[in-house]
This record gives sequence, structure tokens and C-alpha cells, in this order.
Amino acid sequence: MTLTIYGIKSCDTCRKALKALPEATLRDIRAEPLSEAERAEFLARFGDALVNRASTTWRGLSETERATAPEALLAAHPSLMKRPVIRAGDALYLGWKADVQSALGVA
Repeated sequence: MTLTIYGIKSCDTCRKALKALPEATLRDIRAEPLSEAERAEFLARFGDALVNRASTTWRGLSETERATAPEALLAAHPSLMKRPVIRAGDALYLGWKADVQSALGVA
């Protein structure tokens, strides 16, 4: 099974996931942003939960920018994506909490 971690190489949570899943590859979404199709797929699966409203980037946005549709926000600010998103075959997981670790056989 192919494992891809979508995140940012400097993100501590992404590094923890990568360390626990050594067979996975990390795709840095700053260096290689998500395609329109990938953003649509992730938003269809996770909805608004994909937007990290606790991030420094979010706090730096104006009220007008915050009211923008998630698709446009993530296109303009890739680092607003909650991380990591992990693709394991056909399955997608968001974050690196105990439920995701268990589902991936790490916990």
C-alpha cells in the first residue's frame, strides 16, 4: 500500500507521522501545492475541518479573507491546511491523533 503524507516538512506533527510511517513519502504542500482536484477531494472528505483555524496563518487573515470559501483559502494559503493529510491506498486520514494512528496500525 502506498502511503503519502501531505504536509509541511517543518511541521512537528508531520515529522512525527513520517517517523512512525517510515515507508511513507512526505509531499511538502508549500513546495508542491495541492492541485485543484486534490483540494476538491480533501474538502469533499473532510469539509471545513481541513482548514486549520488555530494556525498562525489563520490569525493573520482579515475577517474578509476568513469569510472566503475553503477552496479559495487553501489555494491562496496552502499552510492553512490542517496537517497531515495521509493517503493510505484509497483511504484518507486527517491529523495524527490516536484514531488515525490506530487505523494505520501504529498505536
